[in-house]
Amino acid sequence: MNTSLAQLNHTKHMLPFGGKVILLDTGAIIDAEAEAMLQALHSRSAKGIEDHLLILEERGSEKFMANFYVGYGHKSIGDCGSVTLFIEGVSMLVAKAIQDWQLYSGQESSTRYIDFAEQEFRDPIGSLLSSEILEVWRVFYVNSKEELLAHLRSQFPRKETEVEETYEKAIAARSFDILRGFLPAGATTNLAWHTNLRQAADKLCWLRNHPLKEVREVAEGIQAVLMERYPSSFGHKTYPASEQYYAEAMCEHAYFNGGNEFHSLGNNGGLGAIFNVSEAMLERYENIMSLRPAKTELPKILNECGTIQFSFLLDFGSFRDVQRHRAVTQQMPLIGTRYGFEEWYLRELPESLRATAATLLTQQRDRLSKLSYGGVSETELQYYVAMGYLTPNRITGGLPALVYLVELRATRFVHPTLRHRAKQMAESLKNAFGDHGLILHLDPEPDRFDVKRGEHDIQLKDVAA
Repeated sequence: MNTSLAQLNHTKHMLPFGGKVILLDTGAIIDAEAEAMLQALHSRSAKGIEDHLLILEERGSEKFMANFYVGYGHKSIGDCGSVTLFIEGVSMLVAKAIQDWQLYSGQESSTRYIDFAEQEFRDPIGSLLSSEILEVWRVFYVNSKEELLAHLRSQFPRKETEVEETYEKAIAARSFDILRGFLPAGATTNLAWHTNLRQAADKLCWLRNHPLKEVREVAEGIQAVLMERYPSSFGHKTYPASEQYYAEAMCEHAYFNGGNEFHSLGNNGGLGAIFNVSEAMLERYENIMSLRPAKTELPKILNECGTIQFSFLLDFGSFRDVQRHRAVTQQMPLIGTRYGFEEWYLRELPESLRATAATLLTQQRDRLSKLSYGGVSETELQYYVAMGYLTPNRITGGLPALVYLVELRATRFVHPTLRHRAKQMAESLKNAFGDHGLILHLDPEPDRFDVKRGEHDIQLKDVAA
């Protein structure tokens, strides 16, 4: 076994546009394939793990995985071995494409705690106009920072009881909350994807047929590092008919473009709700709903009562937060300017910046229109659209998932634009199911600046020797 981190052999693939995919080598002797083999042997023999370890040592796992997992199609074997991929220097559009998967586990760089001033902005068009659009967004993001920080300090002065370092982190987080609305979706980010062998192979079928070239290139990079490290588990045959099906499905459904109903929702800030729940079945669970204490989830069995669907407009910045809820079904929205810009980002700016921002949005929208008229597709245009623009969102799920979502996202520490929608959904749930015993444990505090935001960052601490 490796004894030094420097000796670990991480599998890397450099992406053609400068990013990279890294498959983490943990240094374990029993790797993902071996672990999967051991569990598979366990299902077919009563001899126990010690005997199976001897078989593993004698024969290795490669032929076993090639024969039984890939060759015979025993896909459940692939569930038993996991890997961790680090995908760096990719656009937020790539991150969302990978995370558009109810089985996704992982993390992404946070625009709420990281200064994105130095991040590269992906420019797949590479024209003078496309470069200008990205540079204008960057200039506003960079040049507005100090003025906005001063405004926030005057608006929310530090109390004597508040630690200065924590206060400054909270102020910075608040500024990032506001300025992220002016970052383009093409801003690069890093993410980690922890997955098992089967899920990786299943997801790659869709990623390699995605309408965005960058997503397809990242899929090739992921396939490359997995094939290099685990060739026996990623030698699946591809079939032309299947690939054509994946490509056509992704072309039609990779993005949700909304419809006329979303324009009416945007005009009044409304929320669309469809309840497909059996009230007769719900009666069986009235007691368990009414007795649920705070910080406790509803049992998943309530999903059998039916589904609830909410439709609303939400800026892309906050969609990135709500997409983290994997227990509900939601489609990646198509980012554009058709639904307008979220007013919250403008209201939070000092007056001196507000007028500049309003002019900026008008000019940038004209530039985006010119790109579109020049033949740039709607999917590629997304790289140049700021994250503060509203997108159509549709969320479908059962009561357990939606109750968890609204309680978590209705707290004062959540971005205000998402908190507003979470509170709307909570009110709708209470109106629909309050008579059946549903109670919701919501944060009673109003929307306000809270210095505790400065404690939510993840920072390494010096440890005394």
